[in-house]
Amino acid sequence: MAFWPGFSSDSFLFMFVPQSGKTNIVLSALFTNFENMQSSSNSLVNFFYETPVSLRQREQLKSFVLTIFKKEKKKLSGINYIFCTDKRILEINRQFLQHDYYTDIITFELSAPGAPVEAEVYISVDRVKDNALQVGAPYYKELHRVIFHGVLHLCGYKDKTAAQEQEMRRKEDHYLRLYFK
Repeated sequence: MAFWPGFSSDSFLFMFVPQSGKTNIVLSALFTNFENMQSSSNSLVNFFYETPVSLRQREQLKSFVLTIFKKEKKKLSGINYIFCTDKRILEINRQFLQHDYYTDIITFELSAPGAPVEAEVYISVDRVKDNALQVGAPYYKELHRVIFHGVLHLCGYKDKTAAQEQEMRRKEDHYLRLYFK
């Protein structure tokens, strides 16, 4: 059994085995502020915390994530959001992507091609706070932008070129307007 380093030993044990049979990034981890936001065992969107996050109206947010998948015509099997620190996201970036830099989000699609989306989305709360300050946006809006950004990646949107980045930003803004109307 593998353990993700850095989680306190006095916390709850979480294990997720995707239906596709693929192993997820966090095979078994001890979460400090473990919170499984499932209202039932059939919840497709879940939030987990290594670091505290101010995230209001979680059930509404989970429902809106499902709405984005529906509007983008993508089926969802399950998505886990893991809120972490800069330190953790740098470790993940180095270990799994061979990138040696901080980022606000890393999205791992775990499903087979053509299958409903199964994913883990790691969000650095530290980066989101810094990004919000840099662009002059409220923290809560930047956090939601990053959450929606992960969904858009899973729906097929890319952001490697200037044109792709512009389209991604347009979609993020669209869903932020819908969510916060």
